[in-house]
Order: sequence, then C-alpha cells, then structure tokens
Amino acid sequence: MSTGKVALYEDLKRLILTMELDPDEVLDESGLGNQYGLSRTPVREVFQRLAGEGYLEIIEKRGVRVIPMNHATLRNFFLVAPMIYAATGRLAVQNYRPAQLKALKDTQKRFRKAVQSQDPLALVLENNRFHEIMGEMAANPYLQPSLGRLLIDHSRIGHTFFRPQDEDMAQRLRLSADHHDAFIRALEARNEDAVVDLVFEHWELSRENMEMFIAPRGLHVDDRMNIGG
Repeated sequence: MSTGKVALYEDLKRLILTMELDPDEVLDESGLGNQYGLSRTPVREVFQRLAGEGYLEIIEKRGVRVIPMNHATLRNFFLVAPMIYAATGRLAVQNYRPAQLKALKDTQKRFRKAVQSQDPLALVLENNRFHEIMGEMAANPYLQPSLGRLLIDHSRIGHTFFRPQDEDMAQRLRLSADHHDAFIRALEARNEDAVVDLVFEHWELSRENMEMFIAPRGLHVDDRMNIGG
C-alpha cells in the first residue's frame, strides 16, 4: 500500500474512532484524493477496506458515509458486547502467539502513559488497539469482524464521554488500566476462567461509564438558571 493510501486509511480510522467525523457524515472522495495526493481508484480502495472493517458504509449512487450510530445501534451494542468480548477472551487464551502477547504489553504501556497524561486521543486509540490485539489472538474468522464493529462504537462512545477534569473518571481510567494488566497476567497463565471473569468486570466498568454519558444526571435548578448567564 502506498504512503498516501496508508495515511488516508489510518487517518480516517482515527477520525471515526474519535468522533472527529460524525456518524452518518458523508465523505468527499475528490477532496480526500486531493488532500492525500491520490487518484480516485486508491481512495475507493481505502473506502472499500474500511467498509469491510465496519467503519464506513458505501451506498450505491449516494456515496460513502461514516457508519451510523443511533438508538438501535446502541441497543444492539449493549445486548451483545459482553458475550462477544467473553468469547474473544476465551479463544485468545487458547490461541495467542508470543509475538501477540508482546504487542499487547507494548500497547498497554502506551495506554498507561495516556492514562497518566490524560491524553484523550491516545486513550481511545491505545484502548482500541489493546482489544483489537485480543481479537487477533482469538484467531476466529467469524468472531473477529463482530468484535471489530463493537470496538468502533465502544471507542466512539468512550471518546465522547471523556472528561479529563473529573476525578471519578480519572479513577475509572486507572482501574481500566489495572484490568488490562490483569488480562495480560491471565493470558500468560493460560487461565480462561480468569480472563472471562475480567471481561465481565471490565465490561461493567465500561457500561457504567457509557451510561453516565447516555443518561447524565439532570441539571440542578441553579445550574439551569445560570446557563448562558
């Protein structure tokens, strides 16, 4: 893949995961081609790859848009996420290779650094990569696409609710990093039950964070009256 194609592919993934490109946003094929120095064919090849990975939706005669995220999406996400994450974890224990475990540890180091520096972009990307690697460890062609699609929305919601000055949020992020370390130890021990238990503990933490964003506490009267004042 050419340098321009790699850059376009990586940048579009990042922009989607961090909600810099909104769900349903239509992409400008010509504009992106000019920006990255690419002709129509390589731009479309990148679109096709990202569509296959669940980031984009190609609609005949209507162009390419970022995959939507609506009420139905969120409902389906919450219904199946723990099941898919648990199956991924169990298979990861059975099938991982040493090089993949090293990659997981390297990603965790970067995630820890992002937690300490409260870097929202790095938090989203490194957390997403951590769980992508676990999907690669699972090595299941049926499960991996479903995991990938889940992680896209997990990242989009997660980036939206991140509040760097919130001490409760900071504590939750530190706990999330502790979970990642525990995942690595359980994988090294080939302990399937420990990994699955961690999956549900980790999921519950994420679910609480996401619910805080989706259903925030109502404003106090004083807060409401001060809006715009």
